[in-house]
Amino acid sequence: MGSKLFGKNGITVFRAVIISVVLAVVVMGCAPSSPAPSPTEATGAGQEATEAPEAAEEGVTLTIEHFSIIEGTTWSGAHDRAGKRLAEKYPNVEYVYREEVGPDLTVPYAEELISNGADIVVGNAEFMGLPLEDIADKYPDVYFASVIASDLSTQRNFIRFFPRQYQALYLEGLIAGALTETGNIGIVSAFPSGQVARRQNGFYLGVQDAAEMLGKDITVYVKYAGDWYLPSEERDIAKTLISQYDVDVLTQQTDSGSPLDVAQEEGIWFVGKDMDIVGFYGWAGTDTVAVSFDTRWEVLYDQMTRDWMAGKDDPATVLYLGMDSSMTLADGTEVATVDIMNDGKVGVDAISPAARPSVPDEIVELVEQRREQMMNGEWDPFAEREFVSNGTGFALENLPIPDAGAVVKPAGEMPSSEWLLSQFNFDLEGMQILE
Repeated sequence: MGSKLFGKNGITVFRAVIISVVLAVVVMGCAPSSPAPSPTEATGAGQEATEAPEAAEEGVTLTIEHFSIIEGTTWSGAHDRAGKRLAEKYPNVEYVYREEVGPDLTVPYAEELISNGADIVVGNAEFMGLPLEDIADKYPDVYFASVIASDLSTQRNFIRFFPRQYQALYLEGLIAGALTETGNIGIVSAFPSGQVARRQNGFYLGVQDAAEMLGKDITVYVKYAGDWYLPSEERDIAKTLISQYDVDVLTQQTDSGSPLDVAQEEGIWFVGKDMDIVGFYGWAGTDTVAVSFDTRWEVLYDQMTRDWMAGKDDPATVLYLGMDSSMTLADGTEVATVDIMNDGKVGVDAISPAARPSVPDEIVELVEQRREQMMNGEWDPFAEREFVSNGTGFALENLPIPDAGAVVKPAGEMPSSEWLLSQFNFDLEGMQILE
């Protein structure tokens, strides 16, 4: 396990103390189903486990600039766990971080980190990660990386990345649709953006499939807080969704624990995001949390780290990995990039024991089937259905929100990675976006 040390300027460093290790990892090759958005892309299709190349003797310092605090958040918490897991796995990897980094601090902190030996510098949100591109040419031997929201700019050493979280969110939607008795599901959300649209639409498709299978009439309500981490506003929205819209299943696309707190207080089901909030954080029990999805950012960081150790001057610059990509942790556990998880359990076992009697067998079987298909790269929820615009969303440069009722994508056609990452700017028809 990594040990916690304190380095220069109060930066926390995690060093692995494993003497030797044989590493079984996943080659992040790619067989994309559509044109790649950049010269070098890994979409996650067709991954096969193989032995990793022997780690370079030279040490590697992975640094993550977190846009928020780590403690008490699922987004930055998951990125922090990923850094620790890489340091635990590789004997020559250090993990260093900074918290609460805004876009005005991204470059100054990055240059400080580089002066202290950083080899890979990551911005864990797009709005504060994009400034790293401005210094990529200045430090040609450093890998820079930023999460993708909807911008897809890259350079040879400026990597963009995001997991296909929507796949696990689809499975969550199936479970949420089965659980609702009032027919009303609520989402406490941050603000309209590319990553929010992909996740909410994936969840909504799962709810729709559950509604059709079970003969239910289900409405999904979305209300925006205006930012990612606004505990008071998130609490108020959760209360409103329950009291005014009769929501009995609640989830979130924000980062504080307030929506979960409200679900506990009101005695309704909660569906978690980004991490197994029961098993990793113990924030609630399975009497409240029906299921969560867990994001293993380490699968993406693993590819960056191994590319750097291999001395690659031209690493994959767009990483869009899903459930069919995985890595093996230091303890031998294999983890997919995303998965449904709850109280340490994965797959259908992640469905809360208290919730399971309310989830019909046909939904459980469908969750199991679709999960297996996605892990095998054989099925994707964004290929299955047609995309009909709700008329709501967010306009991008030269890309207005499609008119309500417009069919943007036919059923049975898988959108390209580029389209999903940079052009999916609308809500699917039927979602109720509240003012």
